[in-house]
Amino acid sequence: QVQLVESGGGLVQPGGSLRLSCAASGIYSRINAMGWYRQAPGKQRELVALITNGGRTNYADSVKGRFTISSDIAKKTVYLQMNSLKPEDTAVYYCNVLAYREYWGQGTQVTVSS
Repeated sequence: QVQLVESGGGLVQPGGSLRLSCAASGIYSRINAMGWYRQAPGKQRELVALITNGGRTNYADSVKGRFTISSDIAKKTVYLQMNSLKPEDTAVYYCNVLAYREYWGQGTQVTVSS
């Protein structure tokens, strides 16, 4: 059974930091990429950051310079370090794994508010 377990979400003040983690299990095919998406209320789910098994990264323009994605593909884990958080970063953040098919985590809430 495939499981993507996310952790690290929570409430933080503007300007603060959070680190999200995602550990995948039950995936035995080659992982091509791992990433994070987010969905704010009333909005579509959007890509936040992606990292390939070759180490190439891709970021949404809105998070460049503030967020950093890293991973250990062999351990099937991916992290998202989020700094200088803004209220507009408030959303449910979802872990995503691209193998022979696509897998999603359950999501973790990130709320940026004073």
